[in-house]
Amino acid sequence: MQALLALSRAIDRLNAFVGKYAIWLIFASTFISAANAIIRKVFDYSSNGFLEVQWYLFAWSFLIAAGFTLLHREHVRIDVVNSRLSKKTQVWIDIIGFTCFLLPLCITILYLSTPVFLQMYHSGEVSGNPGGLIRWPVWLAIPVGITLLMLQGISELIKRIAFLTGDGPDPMGKITDKSAEEELAEALRAEAERKQAQEAATTAAQAPQR
Repeated sequence: MQALLALSRAIDRLNAFVGKYAIWLIFASTFISAANAIIRKVFDYSSNGFLEVQWYLFAWSFLIAAGFTLLHREHVRIDVVNSRLSKKTQVWIDIIGFTCFLLPLCITILYLSTPVFLQMYHSGEVSGNPGGLIRWPVWLAIPVGITLLMLQGISELIKRIAFLTGDGPDPMGKITDKSAEEELAEALRAEAERKQAQEAATTAAQAPQR
């Protein structure tokens, strides 16, 4: 189990790294969109390539960040009933969901999308729009993103099994992306507030005696 937990931590680090930098794809898409609008207004020139590269970047951003989203449990969940169940029951529901739905769906999408990507790559197919881009880079985002999502599903499955066997912490606990410096600053602030509260309590206790 410890080897599986080590694998789970490695997958978590991978998706945390990818998710941290995926935001730059959104920034690049926004920048290109603004530049395209300015060029079109000022120079009366535009290209479908500018539009398509925005779509490509946006597709890459949300596809490769799917695993990061699952890591932080930010996918849409219907917790009206689930939240009222015991922790063990919630974990079992997740295990069934990952095993019977998420992982088979990821495998199916990989099975269907990988041949399409390979076909696009070998043929060098280009968008039918004038000035359009080659298509295989955006098709590559599907197997890459789904692979990251599938890996994170395996990681979450490992963590829940470890919890049930007593080898791991609560997988439903809060996840934080704070750095060590931020965590230290919060700890120091909490300690200072605790001391202030103690001093205030001591002062209040001594006040009637004066």
